[in-house]
Amino acid sequence: MSVGTRSAQGVPGTGAGGAAEFGVDPDQLPDGLVVADEQGRVICFNAAAARITALPAEDALGQRLEKALPLEDLEGRRWWQLTDPYGGLAIRRRQPERNLLLPGGREVLVSAQYVRTEPTGPVHRVVVSLRDTEARRRTERSHAELIATVAHELRSPLTSVKGFTATLLAKWERFTDDQKRLMLETVDADADRVTRLIAELLDISRIDSGRLEVRRQPVDIGAAVGRHIQAYVAAGLAADRFLLRLEQPLPALWADPDKIDQVLSNLIENAVRHGEGTVTIDITSAASPREGEDIGTSVTVGDEGAGIPEESMNRVFTRFWRGSKRGGTGLGLYIVKGIVEAHGGTITVGRAPGGGAEFRFMLPVAAPAYLA
Repeated sequence: MSVGTRSAQGVPGTGAGGAAEFGVDPDQLPDGLVVADEQGRVICFNAAAARITALPAEDALGQRLEKALPLEDLEGRRWWQLTDPYGGLAIRRRQPERNLLLPGGREVLVSAQYVRTEPTGPVHRVVVSLRDTEARRRTERSHAELIATVAHELRSPLTSVKGFTATLLAKWERFTDDQKRLMLETVDADADRVTRLIAELLDISRIDSGRLEVRRQPVDIGAAVGRHIQAYVAAGLAADRFLLRLEQPLPALWADPDKIDQVLSNLIENAVRHGEGTVTIDITSAASPREGEDIGTSVTVGDEGAGIPEESMNRVFTRFWRGSKRGGTGLGLYIVKGIVEAHGGTITVGRAPGGGAEFRFMLPVAAPAYLA
């Protein structure tokens, strides 16, 4: 057993080291975990708890809970005296999460569960969860940045829509049909821009909450890529700007066609807009290195531009990453990663043979349940 969860010597009720009764290794938990027995002595103090409190586990184990965790509320009152976990009402089960202070004024988020062997029996265990408030602050900063980005991105198209519609309503007769058409086309394009932004926000909400639904159907990935290439050629790009290499045969791919189309659209658009030279799309089967059997479909999109700096590689799939060129919300690749992972796949970024950026995502072979 790891140092963070060693049992207190001579302390009854610790079981197999105090931690084994929970069925997991507490040192693998991201939050601090402190467990006290029926006598109020600490029998489990995981690595995260030691990090958050700056108290070594060996100093906490065997101590009274209120001594190992001398918590105070924001008004300076001792938390354990206020909550009295081993006394009070016998129907209490928990203490909701709240901000408390450790010695030195460090703020932590603390919640507690009271474990009873009988519904109204004495407390058998007190299980305390500790979370560093820095994680919450990072989340709050991320949310604030998302709100600021959305507000900025919405302002421009909505200002345009408002301006043109107000002008048309006030001075309709003064404009020619061509001028009216131009204004309405601009309004239409800006409305599409707002719609795309709202769709991105909904995707982020579903990804963050784990509610992104994948509606699997048979997908012809080669045909899907071909449609994107044809759209760019129809819009005026040279056909030789694209090189599609398609391996045959490919394993059956069951995926959400709309979401895979969203992934392809984002990756190809990035290669066209930010890259240079030929945009190469390779579609191959992904084989197990040990068994040699097909485990999925691999799609690689590369260009011949300047590529992504090495120091930025680990930030490409985070929110708001835009690289050296501004423009867009910086949410596209974050959503792409969420979609691929919702399919059980993986996505990576590296340097293409031509020197530009290369994105590669792999979608696994459909599970039998999807093929039934």
